[in-house]
Amino acid sequence: MTESSIAARRLNVIRVWLIAVAALIAAMVLVGGATRLTESGLSIVEWKPVTGALPPLGEEAWTRAFEAYKTIPQYRELNRGMSLEEFKTIFWWEWSHRLLGRVIGMVYLLPFLFFLARGWFVPDLRRRLWVIFGLGALQGAVGWWMVASGLTERVEVSQYRLAAHLILALVIFAGIVWTLRRLSSAAGAVTSARLRIGSRILLGLVFLQIYFGALVAGLRAGRVFNTWPQIDGGLIPSAERLFFEAPWWRNFFDSALTVQFSHRMLAYLITVAVLLHLLDALRHGSASVRRGALALLAAVLVQVTLGILTLIHMVPLDIALAHQGVAIVVLTLALVQVERLTPATSGAAQPRLGLAGQPG
Repeated sequence: MTESSIAARRLNVIRVWLIAVAALIAAMVLVGGATRLTESGLSIVEWKPVTGALPPLGEEAWTRAFEAYKTIPQYRELNRGMSLEEFKTIFWWEWSHRLLGRVIGMVYLLPFLFFLARGWFVPDLRRRLWVIFGLGALQGAVGWWMVASGLTERVEVSQYRLAAHLILALVIFAGIVWTLRRLSSAAGAVTSARLRIGSRILLGLVFLQIYFGALVAGLRAGRVFNTWPQIDGGLIPSAERLFFEAPWWRNFFDSALTVQFSHRMLAYLITVAVLLHLLDALRHGSASVRRGALALLAAVLVQVTLGILTLIHMVPLDIALAHQGVAIVVLTLALVQVERLTPATSGAAQPRLGLAGQPG
């Protein structure tokens, strides 16, 4: 077997590994969404990274877990009188979410260490993968930091910490998708600066929209003002209603009305921006850039529709999870479009990330 064929086989193995990790992270985000929507995230009140991998074994262990849950404000103020069987339902959602996090850690770390020991990575790729590993370790701590915010004085987790937890998960996901794309030896598309800048603005808007979506979830803002296109009796609420808290900027994080209105306005802005990007791509882009812009527009239109349905039906679990799932699709398409329009090195057609024994 030639050196080039060995390098190609290694590259395929790395791609499959990263695809599996990315898919698991996407699943983790959806399970996390279901955990939030079912009010299950505070059912486990301790952080046990190792022993917590096992669920309660036997009725005595279940009783201890339930008694621990009874000590927090959420039980006392929202779920007083809950039966043990009802507690088990919310417990399994949170336990599954944490278990999936542990699985992702192992699926990432063990192959990574194996490939590292075998010398499969060039320095640039190795550095990227170490950064992703570090962010993954940080995510576990951020997850507990989020849960801890709801154990003493609140009946739910802080919307700030919930948003930080989600955004960090998607930054890790984006890092893996970007790395996957950069494993190709093809150079970035040679195209107009306007298209490149437009794609990056779109990606930033998508991340911002997801952040506001997390705030909507944290504030339960999707369960109020359930009309569309009107909100609070009009297309645009009064300034007094939008900015009643001081300082004014806190309304963008703490006011259910202002956060939901911002989420809606960002959806409209993203739709217009994607349309403009598509028009630019049709005039100045390559075939792949045009296809990417068209796919992004289709995904955004589906996402807007799901957002409206989620709102007017008061956040049913199935539609809300579909809305969250398509958000991941929109993010992926926006990221791929940015990567597609980003030259490998200062516009030169150089190979991208490679493996040891392979150019790049």
